[in-house]
Amino acid sequence: MKNTNERLKNIVEPDFNRREFLRFATSIGLLSLLGTQEANAFSSKAQGKIVIIGGGAAGMSMAARLNKWLKEPDITLIDPSDRQYYQPGFTLIASGVYDPEDVWKKQESFIPKGVKWVKDSVVAVDPIKNKVATAKSGEIGYDFLVLTPGLQLNWDRVEGISYNSLGEGNAHCMYDFEGAQKTWKAIQEFAKTGGKGLYTDTHTKHKCGGAPKKICLLTEHYARKQKARDNISLNFYTASKELYDVPYFTPRLLEIYGEREIPINLNVKLKGIDTASKVAHFEKIETIGEEKIATPFTESYDFMHFLPPMSAPDFIREAGLGWTEGKFANENWVMVDKETFVHKNYANIISLGDCSDLPTSKTSAAIRMQVPLAAKNLISLMEGKEPVEKYNGYAACPIVTDYGHVLMCEFDYKKERLSSFPFSMMDMSKESRLAWLLKVYILKPLFFHGMLRGRS
Repeated sequence: MKNTNERLKNIVEPDFNRREFLRFATSIGLLSLLGTQEANAFSSKAQGKIVIIGGGAAGMSMAARLNKWLKEPDITLIDPSDRQYYQPGFTLIASGVYDPEDVWKKQESFIPKGVKWVKDSVVAVDPIKNKVATAKSGEIGYDFLVLTPGLQLNWDRVEGISYNSLGEGNAHCMYDFEGAQKTWKAIQEFAKTGGKGLYTDTHTKHKCGGAPKKICLLTEHYARKQKARDNISLNFYTASKELYDVPYFTPRLLEIYGEREIPINLNVKLKGIDTASKVAHFEKIETIGEEKIATPFTESYDFMHFLPPMSAPDFIREAGLGWTEGKFANENWVMVDKETFVHKNYANIISLGDCSDLPTSKTSAAIRMQVPLAAKNLISLMEGKEPVEKYNGYAACPIVTDYGHVLMCEFDYKKERLSSFPFSMMDMSKESRLAWLLKVYILKPLFFHGMLRGRS
């Protein structure tokens, strides 16, 4: 917290009432305590060998919940990482609010007592034989499988870029830990030297759809703080037909982009980046009748932030666990019932989080709501019962609009506003100081000390 406070002071002085902040933090802490009591209240004598693939936000939280709720848990967690990252913090690294060491802790500190951790990567799943193949540890059998491996960043699908070349030609992506650090250095230099900045999302579903918008707006505000706004121009490109698809929040977001004089380019797909010449290659997609017409064009840049296409990991496709036809075929998200998380073809498999085809945003806030429901439904399956817990699609996307304000977007499957306390008592159609305090000071400790420990 000390590092964060010092960095914030250097960028912008947050103008807030300390007493108001402490009251807000206390209410959040009380909710966390109540959630802990609820988490420990439920229990089951169900038995069966559970294998969890992936130890990120969804997988680790599932391991903790199941370990608490089962009287005799038999849980194996497969994940190769030494670190547990708070990935929503990558945006705050890329904008200079957090230091890199603020967003990770040792993975071993989160493994629940009694859970077997196989520090390895999954290379294949056989859902017929109920086996998982790992890179180094051989095959592992299961009775019930939890698929939470996260998603895959497909750097090679942007021509001219690879993971190893990230940052070359001043083309950056903060969706990677190292990439976020490079982005912050580049934004500071961009504000000094000036020039043209391009910001893009990608044409696939992607983790935290608000993040590309956030870093664009934070660059603009940082330049203003440095009295360098007149030296830079910013352009935002989205592959979508609209800037944001939740009607309650879209008008204000459009106003902000208009007020900041940042043009929004719709239906534009990034194809490649010539890092040597600093030229981005795009396609403008237009629908004429029933035909889609792609018109290529290029834009030069001095600074660029982009997203690679994203998909479920390759082993999902190879195991036949993802979509093979329709709009999700290329991305191969895991096929699940959107309310119960149970796989559509295999009743002993549950999937949630970023790798699933749940028609909501891929955010840690969504996972926080999914985990307790998914864990209870898995236990019901283990007990030979039908899953009864229903997920309504809740997700939250705190869109940081400047250093000090956040447009807190909370919604459900219907793309209707679904605000949580204390925001349910406020007008959240506009950016909020309290939402900034929640984003910067509260959510990260709740993630590490609450959610990953199996607490609400």
